[in-house]
Amino acid sequence: MVSRGKVLIGALLAVVLVAGLYYADRYWIAPAVKIQAKTGKKHPIAPDFSLTDLSGRKLNLSDYKGKVVLLDFWATWCGPCLIEIPWFVELQNRYGSQGLAIIGISMDDGMEPVVEFYRRYKMNYPVALGDAPLEELYGGILGLPTTFLIGRDGRIYAKHEGATGPRIFEEEIKELLAMEPTAEAQDFTPAGGARNPGNIELGDPEEVNSEVPGVNLSHLTAAQKESFKKQLETQHCTCPCKLNLLKCRQVDRKCQISLRLAREELDKFLKSHVPGTTNPSPTRQVQPAV
Repeated sequence: MVSRGKVLIGALLAVVLVAGLYYADRYWIAPAVKIQAKTGKKHPIAPDFSLTDLSGRKLNLSDYKGKVVLLDFWATWCGPCLIEIPWFVELQNRYGSQGLAIIGISMDDGMEPVVEFYRRYKMNYPVALGDAPLEELYGGILGLPTTFLIGRDGRIYAKHEGATGPRIFEEEIKELLAMEPTAEAQDFTPAGGARNPGNIELGDPEEVNSEVPGVNLSHLTAAQKESFKKQLETQHCTCPCKLNLLKCRQVDRKCQISLRLAREELDKFLKSHVPGTTNPSPTRQVQPAV
């Protein structure tokens, strides 16, 4: 009887705990998340890019202005990515006529497996191979799949990392399709725990497209750029590559050591070659690679 009583008490406490969590989520946590999403920072403009899709046609994000874009970073070797592909095919069939455009960015090393996969899964939206600069423009793709939801106004409204259910994508797509194409949707609420767009860190195009990847040279003249690059060629990176700083930056954009050293060299260059000028993109703290 004592043992049975303990079981009943434990069950009762479990019910009370579940009920408490339910009401806490419904009346406290969920409203707080919703308010945070509504009052967060403005939604960032999606970085433009120009690639060539699998059929050889130009794929420019700017051509999709006025549409809702689901931008999916994926790969054929990524299991969770493959689960999402049929959902995207269905969503494109269902909402394409209403203004949805899905774009796949494959992070595979070559075209061959992507073409085979595209045909086998009867993908009905454009797919192109991604590259390091595009990955950097979108803040670094740390895992696959990573999916961005872009509104008709060209702004990023949600970011999903990892496999995400079709209901969540559909809910956000329908909300974005219903919004005006020229105005930012201040009251958009990401579904299913999508990251608040105010926290999405995008890459700086001036750094990504720089002749010294990761270092903003836009404030230098052509002659100063050449002089600075020669200065980097005289300095050696301390990573195992044994290359000079310029070469290391060009062949290994992800090397955090050469990135830090190149930015330090730019600070020195500005002080010695451009009197009265300060670096508008000061050296940032670079986290060590893991």
